[in-house]
Amino acid sequence: MSFLYELHGKKEQTSCGRFTRIQPDSPWSIFRKVVILVIILISTAAWAQTTTQENNKEGNSYEDLVEIFKDWREFQKPTLVDGIPDYTADAMAKQHRELTEYRQRLAAVDTSGWSVSQRVDYLLIWAEMNGLDFDHRVHRPWARNPAFYTMIWPSQSDVPRREGPVLHGTIELWQYEFPLTPERAADLTEQLRTVPKIFEQAKGNLVENARDLWLGGVRRMKRQNQDLDALARRVAGTNGELDSAIQQAREATDEFVAWLEAEAPSKTGPSGVGKENYNWYLKNVYLLPYTWEEEVTIMRRELARAHASLRLEEHHNRELPPLTPIASAEEYDNRLNAAVTEFMQFLKEEEIVTVKDYMDPALRAKIGSFTPPDEYRHFFAKINLRDPVVMRTHFYHWIELARMKHEPHPSPIRRVPLLYNIFAFRAEGLATAMEEMMMHAGLFDDRPRARELIWILVAQRAARALGGLYMHSNDWTMQQAVDFACEWTPRGWLEKDGALVWFEQDLYLKQPGYGTSYITGKVEIENLMSERARQLGDDFTLKRFMDEVNSAGVIPLSLVRWQLTGKDDEITHLLQSR
Repeated sequence: MSFLYELHGKKEQTSCGRFTRIQPDSPWSIFRKVVILVIILISTAAWAQTTTQENNKEGNSYEDLVEIFKDWREFQKPTLVDGIPDYTADAMAKQHRELTEYRQRLAAVDTSGWSVSQRVDYLLIWAEMNGLDFDHRVHRPWARNPAFYTMIWPSQSDVPRREGPVLHGTIELWQYEFPLTPERAADLTEQLRTVPKIFEQAKGNLVENARDLWLGGVRRMKRQNQDLDALARRVAGTNGELDSAIQQAREATDEFVAWLEAEAPSKTGPSGVGKENYNWYLKNVYLLPYTWEEEVTIMRRELARAHASLRLEEHHNRELPPLTPIASAEEYDNRLNAAVTEFMQFLKEEEIVTVKDYMDPALRAKIGSFTPPDEYRHFFAKINLRDPVVMRTHFYHWIELARMKHEPHPSPIRRVPLLYNIFAFRAEGLATAMEEMMMHAGLFDDRPRARELIWILVAQRAARALGGLYMHSNDWTMQQAVDFACEWTPRGWLEKDGALVWFEQDLYLKQPGYGTSYITGKVEIENLMSERARQLGDDFTLKRFMDEVNSAGVIPLSLVRWQLTGKDDEITHLLQSR
């Protein structure tokens, strides 16, 4: 205020400090002061413009965030030495040190004024960097987990990126079209020749003491041998060099299994990450507003609810004949294709979600094949053979993957699968939620016995998730987790000597949080639906809700919630801490 007084005239004061009169300045004095003011304003504007430019140079635009993302995605890949990824101790220590630079670059970005969608993208990169940090500080799969060095993957995962920690440069056989062309045969041969070198490096890297992970690695490598045998039969005679490369990979895998078995007696330590580390991963990588203790409560509640609901369904259906499994390959093909047709018609006619042309073919391409009665039928085969429509609901997974291909997300950061299984609670949660949601929406009204299968699925997922939780708290061994899952899966459909239960518990031990992602993710979807319905009132429809969730991308549900509802209370701590 004094500056304005000075501009317009001089003020005189009495000894008491009161103004007595104002003497006006001369015209020249006023002109001089106006010029000074203009100069100050121009200088201020120039400073502000310079500051904005400097901020942009420091990476404060969304375009700069995209550049950080591109650089980060290249950085997180291990370097290649002699054609194979380098997971040696020195290489990993170097990567961890250099991660600091990327975290600092991201932290320097000021997202003030950005849209919610852009700030969501920022947190996705932040979570990925936390994932790599956790891998170095705690997880260390290259040093603790022999299964990390699995190279052969015959089938496609039904989620955006393969579950669990996975070696860079794996051989995804499902991406090859058989019979192989000469070019593709040469490419596969070159990839297979890296297998012996990978195992040789692994022997020097695997220095930590985690017993259940070690034993799981033995089982996984024996399975890789079976996959190589199947590949050898499939391509026999295609190319002599390819045959030789498969044989060398087979021999290297045999040798690695023998080495693992010889070292196994010395492995006596725990394999879980512990509650504190588990909670950190939930909060900072999955961006999930729960703790280990809260997830235990959720799983126990869902397990009890599923068993009670199953008994009520069985009572309601007690006069109906039981479901009988599909009996032949011909019946299987007919009923599975009919199941796809029924499910897709239901989605469209009941206005569950906007149906696109690519969805039916994506789902139909994954109907699988018939398992004869004399062969091992795992838990999900038992469900599928009794009512194939039930598993079509969970295989909404394949529709999601097709959407990522045919309708790529406008954000370059969400257009590609997230690292470190950050997608898990959204991908597995929605697929699991679809089972129960479609049941309540009326999909099985004319087949009440199929409703029993839904509750069996919920029970199995809650039981196996509890196994994963207690393995990570180091209260249970994998054997105890397997025993519990089998005991609490209804009708004895999950056998202790079956491959599935061991595969699942090994995955949940390798990847903290994955075992609970099915049920906790389902609960998060239900919470979000209830919030959105209350927010929209009469404007809420299931189709609108599903389309909104789909359009947000396969990202953590706390971020989907923020984008849909404007509520950020589940991630306030993240916004503050970053």
